[in-house]
This record gives sequence, C-alpha cells and structure tokens, in this order.
Amino acid sequence: MSTELAGFYSTWKSDRGRMNRESPEMGRGFATFYQSVMKDGALALRDKELIALAISVALRCTPCIYLHARGAVKAGASRAQVLDAAAVAAMMQGGPSFVYVREVIKVLDHLEAQ
Repeated sequence: MSTELAGFYSTWKSDRGRMNRESPEMGRGFATFYQSVMKDGALALRDKELIALAISVALRCTPCIYLHARGAVKAGASRAQVLDAAAVAAMMQGGPSFVYVREVIKVLDHLEAQ
C-alpha cells in the first residue's frame, strides 16, 4: 500500500472539512454543484468519473487523479477502463500528461492492495 496515497485518503475528509469551515459559501456551492453533476444521468456515474479522471490527468492535478481514479473504480470501472481513460488524456495532451499516468497506476495498485 502506498504511504503517500494512504496519507492522502486519510486526511482528505478533514482537509475538505477545514476548507468548508474556512469558506462555507464556497464549500456549499461546490458541494451542491458536484452532487448535482456526479450521479447517474444521461451518462452513468462510472463514465463521469472516467471523464473526470481523464481531465485530471490532462490538467496534471494529482489530488484530482487520486479522487477520480478511486471514484471510477468504486463506480464499477475496471483497471483497463481507468487506464484507457488516462491514455486518452495522455494522447490529447502529450508528454506532460503522459507522465501523470503513473499517478493513476499508483492509485490502482493501492486500491488492489487493500
């Protein structure tokens, strides 16, 4: 199990709580928007998580990768589907995104080790 990922996942909820306490309007606004989008609709939640993951890789947002790779797996995506979404991002963004695919692999390895 990756110590880095275990640490991130164990502190994320409290970190998010602190952000919400420090800026409650931002927290409520983002939470409402997030919850209204990230549920089954015209696209299944799994597909939305895969899209969010691909965007996370393209934008090189490590915390986003950690959250959406885990979200995709929890929503039923296979390892191959998660890596395929990451590959699409790398293809669209090139080298800078390609190197972030390793973050996706770290999450998948961490989840499988649990």
